[in-house]
Amino acid sequence: MTFHPKMPYETGLHRSERILPDEGPPFTFTPEHRDRLEQIAARYPGGRRRSAILPALYLVQRQQGYVTANAMRHVAEVIGCTPAEVEDVVSYYTMFFTRPVGTYVLQVCRTLSCALVGAERVVDALAEKLGIAVGETDPTGTFTLLEIECLGACDRGPVVMVNDRWHERVTPEGARQLVDDLRARGDAALSGCHLRVEPDDDGTDSDAARS
Repeated sequence: MTFHPKMPYETGLHRSERILPDEGPPFTFTPEHRDRLEQIAARYPGGRRRSAILPALYLVQRQQGYVTANAMRHVAEVIGCTPAEVEDVVSYYTMFFTRPVGTYVLQVCRTLSCALVGAERVVDALAEKLGIAVGETDPTGTFTLLEIECLGACDRGPVVMVNDRWHERVTPEGARQLVDDLRARGDAALSGCHLRVEPDDDGTDSDAARS
């Protein structure tokens, strides 16, 4: 297994291919989510309502779990842009899903700094524990396993992000335990960043000194 397979450039077979998003069921924001979107949109100057596209998409994902073509059209209508502009954003950012995912999305950073300290072994451990391959969801619909690019904690890899919270310095054993904890305790197992704070030369906690 490798994060960086050889690409067959010499054959001319390497090309981009547009994957159409799932149409999905009819979509409109719930009154609660529409009110929240209006509160956010009001923070932007007049004529800049479309700047709320990211929070609008987060609200879509919170409401139905993933972003469908029908949801993109609805977002375009309520914030005043084209569906193509919404799709551009969805297809660019990895935090938006265009297919159903599990309750817990386990995203392992595969960038060089994490790869050098064992990210591939973490992926292998999670795949074995869950009985799925990267990109798949387990039969219970609880876990989806993905590989993504840099999560911004390069000095504390390997990093595994679970939904919108991440765990740092994850070992294969720790990855297996994380799955067990999520199965047993659900969201209570997600405590945010697991930091290893190193002291400054004077022995003080560098993070504490800045607070």
